[in-house]
Formats: sequence, C-alpha cells, structure tokens
Amino acid sequence: MTQQPYNYRILVVDDEEDICDILQFNLQQAGYDVETASSAEEALLKLKGGFHMILLDIMMDGISGLKMAQLLREEYKNPIPIIFLSALDTEADILAGFQKGGDDYVPKPFSIKEVLARVNALLYRTYESPAKENAQQPHPVNENEKGGMKESTQGEAGRLVFGKLVVDTAEKRVYINKEEIMLTKKECEILILLSSHCNKIFSREDILKLIWKNESYVLERTVDVHIARLRKKLHEYGNFIINRSGYGYCFQPQE
Repeated sequence: MTQQPYNYRILVVDDEEDICDILQFNLQQAGYDVETASSAEEALLKLKGGFHMILLDIMMDGISGLKMAQLLREEYKNPIPIIFLSALDTEADILAGFQKGGDDYVPKPFSIKEVLARVNALLYRTYESPAKENAQQPHPVNENEKGGMKESTQGEAGRLVFGKLVVDTAEKRVYINKEEIMLTKKECEILILLSSHCNKIFSREDILKLIWKNESYVLERTVDVHIARLRKKLHEYGNFIINRSGYGYCFQPQE
C-alpha cells in the first residue's frame, strides 16, 4: 500500500482541544486535509461540506459520539468511514461502537503512529480498492437523501437476485424492492460473501479472515454484531442469514 495519492478530507470530532490539535497536526503532516469540531452538533453542520472519514470521540456533551454515528447510519444513510477514539476501552464499549456503525475503534490513550496506520488502512480499503471506480468522492450529509436503485454497469451478470432482494456484487450495492439499503462496507462484504455461496457455512473465523483479513483488535463477537445489524437492515430478508449453532453462518434463500 503506497502513500495516498488523493487529498482526503478528515473531520476530527472531540471536545478536548488538545486532542483535536494533536490529531490535526499529525494528519496534516501525513498529507490529509483536516478540520476539527468540538461537538457532534458542530460536526453534523460541517459534514454537509463532504468528508472522507471521521475520527470521533464518544463522551461529549450534548449528542454523544455513539448517537452521532447512529444518526449518520440510520437517519442520514451516510456510509462515511468512522473511527472511534475513546477512553472507554472495555470489550462492551468497543462492541457498542461497532453496533452503532463504527468501522474501527482505538482506545485512549492512543499512539499517533497507530492512529495514522489505521486511518491509512481504512481509507485505502474504502476508496482505493481496484473495484471502486470514482470511489474517492466524499460523503456529505444530505438530509433529503433517499436510496434509489441505479442501473448496474455490469448488467445482470454482476447481480444476485433473491425475490425483491438484489445484491449487486460489482457495484457493492444492495436493494430491496428497487430501494437501496445503506450498508457499511463490512456489512456489504459479509452479505456478498454469504449470498455468493448459498447454503455454504462460514465459521466466524472464516469470516474474520476473509473480511477483516489482517486487521488487529477484531474479536469473533464482532462478526455476530455485524450480522445482527445486517439482518435488521435487510428486514424480512434478514431471515435468509442462518446461524448454524456451533458452526457459523450461511445464506439460505427461502421460496
């Protein structure tokens, strides 16, 4: 993985000015365009300008970081990558971060080198994958945004169809009844993996290796959290994802 060729915009959200300053300085030194916000309310306003990533504290006055992430995912349908930076460091805290839509979680106090490495890795996976053409566009908050099915440039060959559920493996988009379902990158990758191999059982370890690859600080329970969230977003089609107790998960379409 090479140094990023694109001037990514990152928003740092923390009510501690010193932390904002430290992160902004080091991220700018690494070549990123960085802005800061001292509250979730301020961050939501700034996000209308479009950013590629958020570094988000959890314990803030007013809207918490967890609530902000939940708003972005569920209300604004915004898939922008989120890395939580928080002094809350128990397993329950970390899993809660993933449940609310976080893509990564770094406990405080943190190493600047580790944060930079995680930022680089997540931006690369999200925007610079060879399959993601024109993927470097930022994700502005749009209060009026609604999902809609777009024509696939790959045609039917790139689509898996299960009744009104369509999984576009080429564009990495998911639709139900022609309305796009906003999934995080990991949720979409899990669905593509399972739905591309109907009835095949994948253990949690298999899913971790195939989806998270060599990422550190990822627990097997993280798979359960992501799949629970995915099932909920798929509504009745969530029942297609079956938990084979003691074995793992499989995608089993129903007539």
